[in-house]
Amino acid sequence: MTIHSVIIQKLLSTNAQLGRRVAADHFKIYTYGMRNSMAIIDSDKTLICLRNAANFMSHLARDKNARFLFVNTNPLYDEIIEQMTKKIGIYSPRDNIMWKMGGFLTNSFSPKKFRSRNKKVCFGPIQPPDCVVVMDTERKSSVILEAARLQVPIVALVDSNMPYEYFKRITYPVPASDSVQFVYLFCNIITKTFLLEQKKMRALKGDVKEELALSKTESREEVKQIEKSENEGDIGAAMDELLLVPYQNLLPAFDEIKQLLDKLVVVKFNGALGTALGFNGPKSAIEVQNGLTSLDLIVNQIEALNCKYECRIPLILLNTARTHDDTLKVLGKYTESTIDILPFHLGQQLQQESVDKQSSEDKLYPSEDAAGLISLMKSGTLDVLLSQGKEYAHVVSSDSTATLLDPKILNHLAQNRIEYCMEVTPTTSTYMRNNMLTQRQGRFQLSQITQDPSKHETEKFKFIDTRNLWMNLKAIRRLVDTDVSNLCTPKFFEQPIGLIVPQSQLVPLNATSNLLLLQSDMYSFAEGTLVRNTARANPVNPSIDLGPEFEKVSEFLSRFKSIPSTVGLDSLKVTGDVWFGAGVTLKGRVSIVAKPGMRLEIPDGVVLENKEVNDPADI
Repeated sequence: MTIHSVIIQKLLSTNAQLGRRVAADHFKIYTYGMRNSMAIIDSDKTLICLRNAANFMSHLARDKNARFLFVNTNPLYDEIIEQMTKKIGIYSPRDNIMWKMGGFLTNSFSPKKFRSRNKKVCFGPIQPPDCVVVMDTERKSSVILEAARLQVPIVALVDSNMPYEYFKRITYPVPASDSVQFVYLFCNIITKTFLLEQKKMRALKGDVKEELALSKTESREEVKQIEKSENEGDIGAAMDELLLVPYQNLLPAFDEIKQLLDKLVVVKFNGALGTALGFNGPKSAIEVQNGLTSLDLIVNQIEALNCKYECRIPLILLNTARTHDDTLKVLGKYTESTIDILPFHLGQQLQQESVDKQSSEDKLYPSEDAAGLISLMKSGTLDVLLSQGKEYAHVVSSDSTATLLDPKILNHLAQNRIEYCMEVTPTTSTYMRNNMLTQRQGRFQLSQITQDPSKHETEKFKFIDTRNLWMNLKAIRRLVDTDVSNLCTPKFFEQPIGLIVPQSQLVPLNATSNLLLLQSDMYSFAEGTLVRNTARANPVNPSIDLGPEFEKVSEFLSRFKSIPSTVGLDSLKVTGDVWFGAGVTLKGRVSIVAKPGMRLEIPDGVVLENKEVNDPADI
């Protein structure tokens, strides 16, 4: 008998599969069917949800300062909960009593007094928990609403008749019957998870000297970064924080997708020229793959969503003087398209040194993009969009090729009344040093987020800003009316968040090295969406460094008979007069350096794995 079978039998012995006589529509994804007029919950899906919840709590438990709140109103569970909390060392009689009063979380910023016939209760403010675990969701819906309002992750047992209004706010639902046996099993899993993490933490304390040295180094780096951000005016104030939410934590949108997408408008910055890549025209007109440009990709993606959900998402292009005329020519091929494409010519006051010097574009961000947004909104476009029922704008950068118009993101913003969402992705060093950091929700300093994805910068930061934003149009109206100068920073918005997306969604078109990645078998495109090859096991994209011989797009394309396979590639360095044949495969770490005056040709069909090539004899 397999381990999986044993676990499923254990679940069945607790009657976890027995639901109620009514199964809500949103819960049917967890049901196996109906029997004797009773919903039967799929035990395999219960097990998957249990694992997800346990993994999340284990990641959170690694932080010794993490705060958990266990909510229970059923007296049958009291002894189980008390034994569990005492065993894992987080038992608090004070919290166990006070959360039962309404507004315990959302109104906890000032002291309160309650009077009853027999006694007077007075308590002061508390810190919000990092996780709320609800055992009896049917009785404590108010706690779910309060926790969701504070954006506190919720782990909860859910039954088949739970209303969607509360179900959609639960971050990690565990579909199962709330029998005493299953609650005992659930608490036992939590206890073992905590004890295992505590044991790991004690084991890590063995090498105290190394830990202290590392912490001192990180502290010095953090101080230097804060000083740098204060002096240079980095992405935000040095001590400002932003709540970062992993993409995998978002709940799927169910029946409201059409209504959500009808509230969306896509705004794409289109002011970058391709001169740095040897291309005379807008960067959005450079061919990315199979004859498609980055502009084609966003148009195809919007067109696919409009067709699938029968919605109407418009596209606004923010052009500069250098890109406007060329963009109008490119738009001629979309005359038969069903989507509304609105080119907008930014004012001449925005056409300064950043237009002439492409290298300075990133340094001026976000103030210049913010100026473009303000120019757009003050032109009357904002009033028109609001009158059409639009509520959210997805702002896409000029370099972006991997933007994703995901209803899950839009649903999360709408349900939690979030006005600003910045998409970020972990740096390579963050993936290597602490992959778990990217899988848990938490607050991070804005000074830990950079907009420069170069290797030098990624060693100093934890996250990279993809320069793709989600913004509430009503909030923009409020800020425009108050003459706020920078709409691209989170500090002016209510409940701003950052969304941690995979590194595969950061492939900016700013060098031919990225073009090599996009045109290889690493990526493909489906309905305008960038799809990563599932054969790639490493979540981090390979590092590619091409010499000046490959700098221009025309020179780059002429040196490849066909683009090599990069699925198994970790890093690639190519300098000198190098020419690639057809069907070349690159794996591991590959370095190809041609000696001065030598023409080095890579033969057709060759496989280079962990090789250093300096002359034909090395192949």
